[in-house]
Amino acid sequence: MRHIMTAVIITGLAASNITAAAPDPDDVPPTVGSIERLDPRFDALVPPGATIEVLASGFAWSEGPVWVQAGGWQPEACLLFSDIPRNRINRWRPGHGIDVFMEPSGYTGVAEYGTEPGCNGLTLDREGRLLLCEHGDRRVSRLAPDGGKLTLADRWEGKRLNSPNDVVVHSSGAIYFTDPPYGLPNRYDDPRRELDFCGVYRIGVDGRLDLLCRTMTRPNGLAFSPDEKTLYVAQSDPDAPIWRAFAVKPDGTLDGDGRVFFDGSRLFKTRKGLPDGLKVDAAGHLFATGPGGVLVFAPDGTHLGTILTGQKTANCAFGEDGRTLYMTADSLLCRVRLATRGALPGR
Repeated sequence: MRHIMTAVIITGLAASNITAAAPDPDDVPPTVGSIERLDPRFDALVPPGATIEVLASGFAWSEGPVWVQAGGWQPEACLLFSDIPRNRINRWRPGHGIDVFMEPSGYTGVAEYGTEPGCNGLTLDREGRLLLCEHGDRRVSRLAPDGGKLTLADRWEGKRLNSPNDVVVHSSGAIYFTDPPYGLPNRYDDPRRELDFCGVYRIGVDGRLDLLCRTMTRPNGLAFSPDEKTLYVAQSDPDAPIWRAFAVKPDGTLDGDGRVFFDGSRLFKTRKGLPDGLKVDAAGHLFATGPGGVLVFAPDGTHLGTILTGQKTANCAFGEDGRTLYMTADSLLCRVRLATRGALPGR
């Protein structure tokens, strides 16, 4: 059954403990971290001299960035991103800085609900509508431009989902998402947990929910290759911090348990962060948050370089004309200018 839930949308409200760096477009934002170049091919993606700019700071845990082009329900182009512990979606606009777009964002109950109640991954569907992975309300939802949310998925075979984490949309309109238990107050050991696995799912264009994979221990971020024949899924398990690549069958389901695309175990021993969110550029390179920041992989799995934020980095998104990478890194919102181009959601 689908349910309608009214959302509280707030614009123009600045959080007092959040610092927006350089709201004046003529100002130069501060920088953080460094760029690690491991392969000559990296220079064609992240140009020499690129820096990591800090656009805002003071978030509890920033996540789920998505770029929204001007028009329709957002008259100005903006970046939306989650602050999960604060149960909030923030909005960043060039020349304006930060304000609150939606609160609450992922939990609408009245009782306390753990430390990560808000929404996590965000994206746009093929019609440009905002999709949300809601931790506290344990569902994938869609925001109606004229108000309210529509539940797209909240149960598998009658049992409540764990806490949907990240989401990507296929060109067919089908919606793929992951469902680890990070949003439950006690995660794996939470008595409210009804499923004994962490799934990768698809919501078909007909609204049907299909379970595609149940063997990944902690599936997290996910993205398609440009030809949509491969689905990459990050696994944020400290005992197996890997990225898997699944062959996508013509009917949209996944072929088996996939293969290990890259094993981050060695990097995890010395750097902050686990495999988390990821995006793929037009040439098939992966920009994947993980140990150290954003790891950049060639389609053959070669680690070309890393955008070293110095923070546990949760997610990233292409924005503007596709040549800017926005990154949510712990308490920070950052960006780096690219030489490559990534596809924007909703297209």
